Amino acid sequence: MSFWGSLPDFEIRQATIDDVPLILCFIKKLAHYERLAHEVVATEESLRETLFSSGKTAEVAIGYFQSKPIGLVLFFHNYSTFLGRPGLYIEDLFVDEPYRRRGFGAALLRYVARLAIERNCGRLEWSVLDWNKPAVDFYTKLGAVPMNGWTVFRVTGESLANLAAQ
Repeated sequence: MSFWGSLPDFEIRQATIDDVPLILCFIKKLAHYERLAHEVVATEESLRETLFSSGKTAEVAIGYFQSKPIGLVLFFHNYSTFLGRPGLYIEDLFVDEPYRRRGFGAALLRYVARLAIERNCGRLEWSVLDWNKPAVDFYTKLGAVPMNGWTVFRVTGESLANLAAQ
């Protein structure tokens, strides 16, 4: 249980398997905000398996304001060959609309940054949709730098299956 400086009624806790329905709810809210709700195929079962089994591949922390869950950050380790060290990648950072612009998103980001330092990670990264100017401005204000000259590529679904079969 952690309280965050100037946010005395805010705490961040590592999620547990009992939080799976809440995690899925936040994922769906984020997808709706990003205009990608049609792409969500995650289920409570898939989240239990990938977040809380012995083979878990990501971690989640939930932010609570006055004991009410208001946001989450979902992240996982990656690796930098150039640095020769692991990093952390934030897949999702989400705060419910009524609680935005109050420092909670920054606190969730700082939480992961502190974990990165504790784990001797060389960097912390995430992606932002180009049109999401409020998020871009928020991250820039915190000292993040956009990675110009890089394009994210993705292979999913049938294309992934086809690539693997070649």
